[in-house]
Amino acid sequence: MEDKVTLIATALFGVEAIVRRELQSLGYEDIVTEDGKVTFTAPLSAICRSNLWLRTADRVFLKIGEFKATTFDELFENTKKLDWERWLPKDATFPVTGSCLRSTLMSISDCQSIIKKAVVEKLKLKYSLTLFPETGPRYKIVFWILKDVVTIGIDTSGDGLHKRGYRRRPTFAPIKETLASALLYISFWNPEKPLIDPFCGSGTIPIEAALMGLNIAPGLNRSFDAQYWKNIAPTLWQQSIEEACDVMQREKQLKIYGYDIDEDAIDACRFHAREAEVDEVIHFQTRDIKENSSRFQYGVIVTNPPYGERMGDKSENIYLYQDMAHVFNQNFQTWSYYIITSDMDFEKHFSRRANKKRKLYNGGILCYYYQFYGPRPPK
Repeated sequence: MEDKVTLIATALFGVEAIVRRELQSLGYEDIVTEDGKVTFTAPLSAICRSNLWLRTADRVFLKIGEFKATTFDELFENTKKLDWERWLPKDATFPVTGSCLRSTLMSISDCQSIIKKAVVEKLKLKYSLTLFPETGPRYKIVFWILKDVVTIGIDTSGDGLHKRGYRRRPTFAPIKETLASALLYISFWNPEKPLIDPFCGSGTIPIEAALMGLNIAPGLNRSFDAQYWKNIAPTLWQQSIEEACDVMQREKQLKIYGYDIDEDAIDACRFHAREAEVDEVIHFQTRDIKENSSRFQYGVIVTNPPYGERMGDKSENIYLYQDMAHVFNQNFQTWSYYIITSDMDFEKHFSRRANKKRKLYNGGILCYYYQFYGPRPPK
């Protein structure tokens, strides 16, 4: 029987419910959802499986403890009580970082040094050392202090989970892979439906759709800090990777299309799709929005069009949104469209009120995700 651990999957505000659904689909049930994070208790192998499979979470943390502290003495003593010796070997590299919000203790640097000192004092008792070399695997300690409640964990992911490993060519104002996946989940797109992104940029939305459609775990082409931890058997990682490889559906045929007016962007899209090993199921083409059309009667458009804060002159985008409205009304009357933008007047420029809109953040910019529902295809 595997040991149980408590993990925290952090996420963008507005995406927590999607992360919860992802965890449930992985078979985990003991789940608590809060702003910006989803906490769950699961077997030790969940560290491997959640890092490999979560498409919309930012990172996965191993929760070490939680307590109340209004003084630095309380912070030190309660941190020292935690079970650090279970996780940190004597050669562990353990930097400390964190945040403080609406709490008595608001100096991040002071909290960092006190937590570091407390961990060192606890490890001295275990290893009988006075100095720790910190030459081994990384166990990045992270704390959150909110309303005087201190939560402390260790980052199991390392680089953020949006870094899938395929997007190597820089493009202007790309959307994060985790947010792109969230947009797809919210759209209820499924692999049987055609999908178009008419402003595909670096190709993130079509590539994330292809990874979903082929049931490819998004973390397969990268590594994680916890892969090097001495207290997680390599066999657990190997079993999780083998499981992910076994459930791929690479033979599946998908109808995914990415268009952009920029030839260099389309070239980057094709490169990224090859890196992600999904180039055979996506059709990329240089195409102006005014030239967009489809031979399929029903389908889904998911897109992150240019908007002023990220791409230049906001006034130019009014005409772009008007062109979108004209093309969608002419050529995609029976399709559903899902559009994320920071322009609060988007519906006015698009000349149509969304069926639903959802507040999300793209690169720290407040946006709305406008959802326009097409008719249901006949059975």
